[in-house]
Amino acid sequence: MADTPQLEDKSKPEVEDELAGSEAPLMEHLVELRKRLIASAIAIVVLMVICFLFAGQIFDVLLNPYRSIYPNPGDMELIYTAPQEFFFTQVNLAFFGAIFIGFPFLATQIYGFVSPGLYKHERKALVPYLIATPVFFLLGAAMVYFVVLPMALGFFAGMQTEEIKLLAKVSEYLSLAMTLILAFGVCFQLPVVLTLLAQLDLIGVKTLEHGRRYAIVAILIIAAFITPPDPVSQIGLALPMYGLYELSILSVRLVERRRKAALAAQEAEQA
Repeated sequence: MADTPQLEDKSKPEVEDELAGSEAPLMEHLVELRKRLIASAIAIVVLMVICFLFAGQIFDVLLNPYRSIYPNPGDMELIYTAPQEFFFTQVNLAFFGAIFIGFPFLATQIYGFVSPGLYKHERKALVPYLIATPVFFLLGAAMVYFVVLPMALGFFAGMQTEEIKLLAKVSEYLSLAMTLILAFGVCFQLPVVLTLLAQLDLIGVKTLEHGRRYAIVAILIIAAFITPPDPVSQIGLALPMYGLYELSILSVRLVERRRKAALAAQEAEQA
């Protein structure tokens, strides 16, 4: 009976050691996460300051889709109705420019935080997708800039009559343009994400093919929530997203074929 307390006392340090050993990696991850977040925040702030200095040029670039719906550019007119409105519009432009330009850096920070927890072959698998992410983001932005936004603005401008004219506010037009560009840029990551999940053996072709009908419903819901309540913008997002889903199926099928070929070659070497 006298030995029992001694056994209990010996077990306590073991439990404490296990807890101490499990706390260290967690703290290291939190410190690493804080460093990545601070670096990202500093990069965004610095880019915002730079973009604010060039807010006029950014505004001029984003205005081109609106100019395209007017045969005579002199007929185009934008207004703002509050003294501070255009200033805060320039701040929003600077933030948009910082996110747009800094997107590759943000993706690199995410990769740098995730990669230590991956196996070597998984880290190698991530590198091509790290390159593809900004490429598809730019494709989505270009889709908005050259196709969807001019079509949507043309649709809205076509509702004008002799008595009712379109006189857009600067903040509302730029909010529409920036929201669509960022939304399309993010949505165009669909094939990158699905192919990466297939590379990590977390999803397969059969799953994507069987879930096609659910994917169509999800795409329509996303398009309805992200875009303005007009058919041009919604269809302009839904159709490319469905095309990207089908492209993802082809890409995942290619990944599975390569994996089977690699396994067959490995079995042949072992034999």
